[in-house]
Amino acid sequence: MPPEFASDPLPLLQDLIRIDTTNPPGREGEVVAYLQRLLADSGAELTVLGPDPLRTNLVARFPGRGEAPPLLLHAHSDVVPVDGQEWDHPPFEARIVDDHVWGRGAIDMKGGLAMMLAALSRLAAAGERPAGDVLLAVVADEEAGSAVGARYLVDRHPGLFDGVRYAIGEEGGAGVDLAGQRFHPIVVAEKRACWLRVTLRGPGGHGSRLTPPDTPMARLGKLLTTLTGTRMPRHQTKAADRMLAALAAALPEPMAAGVARYRADQVGDARPEGLPLAEALRLDSVLRHTANPTIVRTTEKINVVPSEITVDLDGRVLPGGFTVEDFTGELRGLIGHDAEFELLLEGSMVRPELIAEPEFGGFYDTMAEILTKADSGATPLPMVSPASTDARLFAQLGIRCYGWLPLRLPAGVDYRGMLHTANERVPVEALEFGTTCLRDLLRSYR
Repeated sequence: MPPEFASDPLPLLQDLIRIDTTNPPGREGEVVAYLQRLLADSGAELTVLGPDPLRTNLVARFPGRGEAPPLLLHAHSDVVPVDGQEWDHPPFEARIVDDHVWGRGAIDMKGGLAMMLAALSRLAAAGERPAGDVLLAVVADEEAGSAVGARYLVDRHPGLFDGVRYAIGEEGGAGVDLAGQRFHPIVVAEKRACWLRVTLRGPGGHGSRLTPPDTPMARLGKLLTTLTGTRMPRHQTKAADRMLAALAAALPEPMAAGVARYRADQVGDARPEGLPLAEALRLDSVLRHTANPTIVRTTEKINVVPSEITVDLDGRVLPGGFTVEDFTGELRGLIGHDAEFELLLEGSMVRPELIAEPEFGGFYDTMAEILTKADSGATPLPMVSPASTDARLFAQLGIRCYGWLPLRLPAGVDYRGMLHTANERVPVEALEFGTTCLRDLLRSYR
């Protein structure tokens, strides 16, 4: 690994963005080939695996000092499409404009991969090794279910990860700024996907005639109105409670009091007061299951009143042992028990005997201390993520997974809101901050 190049996350990120790994179709093997060349002389043991030669995964094992168990760093190499989006700068050219790197994957998550590589390179350039062996897993297909990526590795090659106790991955990077207070999230738990198809049936007919009140179209209107305007029941997990407590302790008044009331009043369950709408909705989303209608399908004939309509729901189930049946039971209570449900996809639920609750203590404290030292004006925030990542799969191996890719971001811009949308970008300075934090973690974790 040439230190003069790989120690700088900026050119790494630019190279990675310029490799178009839009999923579908993916073609993540091009990133793997690039990394094989980059790491050829690094001293790492390189393993390339995958069911599709165009969509491969790389597991690189960097030897450590033997003072800590192996640590997993996982990053996905695919990105979401840019179709239908209007970008100010081309999404696959990685231009530097206004001290930002612009491009698809800048944050999600080629920026994180570049920081991981640069952190490992900096240790090597300084003649150091990480505390324990570090496994860098660069995986395909995270944006479309992980079948040929993390799921393939976990199901077919679990032995690669023997001895790994902790893992670091995405979702913790894009920070939160509230009332002038900066928070650095450390994701300790995440919801999992539960995608459903709801089928509505009833009388149809000719579009020229009046219809009865119970057509599928009428039922569709009620379903969309109900799911858009109704919050599902509240379930305050220990991880979410700790997140709310940390927010209330760090925020200024009157915002702190509003979050404290929201945390305490689990019966009244009023929305959190005093927070910007986006943050209030984000908090609300990690205290309950959610179901958003995303796709409606029916006849394409304008003169036919359909007798059948399907609605696809992006459902997200809370961590903590909740089942699909728990989720669909709450849904049926909202939209009626005569709707037909089909399970399209269920994210992996970590078995309670593997990880019952998020782990706070040594490893978490090390991450928090590194953040506090690097950015003394900010607050580390244990966070429950409303989204899901490949952590849900690596956790099946008994690995404690955290979302922790620190970025010190300027206030006033919703970088988290740029994920999957036009004009995704990351400040050059934020990449340097994250690389330094990751290097310090690799050097000192136990």
